[in-house]
Amino acid sequence: MVNSPEIKPKENVEQFQKTLKDIYFISGLGADRRVFKRLQIEGYQPVYIDWLDPEKGESLEDYAKRLTTQIKSDHPIVVGLSFGGIVAVEIAKQIEVEKVILISSTTNQSEIPPYFKFFRQFPIHRIFPFKSLLWAVYWILFWLFSLETIDERRLLRAILQDTDAGFIKWAIDKVVMWKNETIPDKLYHIHGLNDRIFPVRFLKSDFWSEGGGHFIVLNKAEQISKWLDNLVHPRNVIPKNKNKYN
Repeated sequence: MVNSPEIKPKENVEQFQKTLKDIYFISGLGADRRVFKRLQIEGYQPVYIDWLDPEKGESLEDYAKRLTTQIKSDHPIVVGLSFGGIVAVEIAKQIEVEKVILISSTTNQSEIPPYFKFFRQFPIHRIFPFKSLLWAVYWILFWLFSLETIDERRLLRAILQDTDAGFIKWAIDKVVMWKNETIPDKLYHIHGLNDRIFPVRFLKSDFWSEGGGHFIVLNKAEQISKWLDNLVHPRNVIPKNKNKYN
């Protein structure tokens, strides 16, 4: 009698992962995959798009096209956070997507706050010494991101310290100069009512997180997970522009 080999826990995990669909996440400016750690979406496996070093004079459209090489699924679901949402819009303009979901982001140039556009005329962000002065502006960033706990502040601080200063300058410039007018048809937008970086008075959203700031992906993760779960599963069809609250 031949005994069948036992399936090891690692093999069980690998077999289970093969049954999951991929869902692609693009992090925000000065953020990485760590900000998505509290999200849970049934039946999906997160794939995190890695930022690339921008090429000299590269447009945002061309940069987004280079990122699409990391997407291996046909008709993918792409979730973009903050600046990553802007990039997700550019990706959705170039490839067929099942859905593109923005969190704490903006869909087109009309939703960029007017004071951002000031830097089009006075691009001081291009020469600002981010790394050397970062220590002096942490308290401003904590307020802008509406961070609620010490752990959240530590996480943002660690992420910013790990982010290349040249990339920060490039990304800020792309947000300031973004002049998109095309909104993909299969786009859904989740936003916090108290977002201080992209204030609600300048934009529209399909789902509003009441009391949520720019970091809702972390400190409102349970609610965001529910909305994402409803959006990605066909059984849970959610009509657009219903301004749902938590």
